[in-house]
Amino acid sequence: MLGVPRPSERSGGSRRILGLDEAGRGSVLGPLVLGALVVEERRLEELRPLGVRDSKQLSPSRRTELYAALAEVGERASIALSPREIDPWVRRGGLNRLEARGFAELVKRTRPDAVFVDACDPVAARFGREVARLSGCRAEVVASHRADVEIPVVGGASIVAKVERDAAIGTLSRELEHDLGSGYPSDPRTIAALEWGFRREPYPPWVRLSWSTAQRVKPRPSVEPLEAFAP
Repeated sequence: MLGVPRPSERSGGSRRILGLDEAGRGSVLGPLVLGALVVEERRLEELRPLGVRDSKQLSPSRRTELYAALAEVGERASIALSPREIDPWVRRGGLNRLEARGFAELVKRTRPDAVFVDACDPVAARFGREVARLSGCRAEVVASHRADVEIPVVGGASIVAKVERDAAIGTLSRELEHDLGSGYPSDPRTIAALEWGFRREPYPPWVRLSWSTAQRVKPRPSVEPLEAFAP
């Protein structure tokens, strides 16, 4: 079963189990946050009673509560990728590779014995192999779809990513003194924020310019008729 790591080969069940997930992949503005949660194998059973599950199934207030509680059960870690880091990869069709690189960095930082990751690649096993290759670690890496729903330690990572992503959007809204909404193209507040941002400057650093939504909203350069240049 995906939710049950192999029996520990260390005494006392002290293997370190790492869950990985992201938040903000589809957002047109703000960072993409990769979240990680490391829990000792003997403490994995504490996650379900806490109510740890996919962050999308939780209210914002409950996510915040669980985010704090997770620090008592394991170790949280994250990486935030800015729009300027994301855009070049998206233009080359490499967003999945960028995520794999980020997850691999988290594996290096946390030095787990086993890794469970929510796969963004349609071929989950391929994504897992890429994370393992880039991390250079010997840990077993298991990638699957819906891992954030089915595996509590990955659900915990999704909470880490979502809470930190929401906090980043809140901070950005305060710095800009403008409501950015959720950051997703389906949010009218976000579209209004894009229109406002493009009126202020041609290339707002908080906007993912590689997104088709940003390109649709961005004003087209005005073109003067040829008669305007006639002597």
